[in-house]
Amino acid sequence: MEGIQKIDLTKVKPYGDTLNDGMVQMSFTLPVPYGDEANEAAKQLAAKMGFDEPAVVYSKDLGVGYTYFVMYGKCTHTVDYTTIEVPKVSMDLMDRHEVEDYISENIKRDVVIVGACTGTDAHTVGIDAIMNMKGFDGNYGLERYKGIEAINMGSQVPNEELIAKAIEVKADAILVSQVVTQKDVHIANLTQLVEMMEAEGLRDKVILVCGGPRISHELAQELGYDAGFGSGCFANHVATFVVKKIAEKMS
Repeated sequence: MEGIQKIDLTKVKPYGDTLNDGMVQMSFTLPVPYGDEANEAAKQLAAKMGFDEPAVVYSKDLGVGYTYFVMYGKCTHTVDYTTIEVPKVSMDLMDRHEVEDYISENIKRDVVIVGACTGTDAHTVGIDAIMNMKGFDGNYGLERYKGIEAINMGSQVPNEELIAKAIEVKADAILVSQVVTQKDVHIANLTQLVEMMEAEGLRDKVILVCGGPRISHELAQELGYDAGFGSGCFANHVATFVVKKIAEKMS
């Protein structure tokens, strides 16, 4: 159509009012007292980040010498979108009924999956969305799947207890949900689980999957997991991966 600019995917930058204007909105907090000096500090910092024409559009005194800022600025950098490759779980997704049929035809027994939100993490939203019968956003959880015995241990489960439960029920797979990520606590916790399973001689016997807002398939594999699922994944994603992995091990 006339008037529409062609997008160069080799030089992608933020879009605000017009294509390639680079306009970005961002927010952050600085440990400085509220005032003109604080605003200037925020602008100088944004400029050092590589933003042109940085401007403070909102600032708020948080007390005890802290100030919150909302900034505008123009990004001067671009990325080559055509060269980007992101490791993902590669598979043909099955819906719930297809997973059930796959289990019946290829595994011929119930699949046992144990899930938990481990460590000090008290957020059950992620593991419940995958495990609980009602699931999330119209996608039923694993408890509803015929042929899957889904055991949801809830939140704040020590890695020792999760492993003990997996041994007790002879789990085919362990699902770990991690939501709290401050100071990379999720990395330490996920790494500890792998190390403990290796020490018990269980790592190669159990399919290990982790998930959460900051979990990627690449990160999961780096930590020693079979797969990682981030935001936007549902029970059928996990189920498809697990049952196909079991069938692969059986062959």
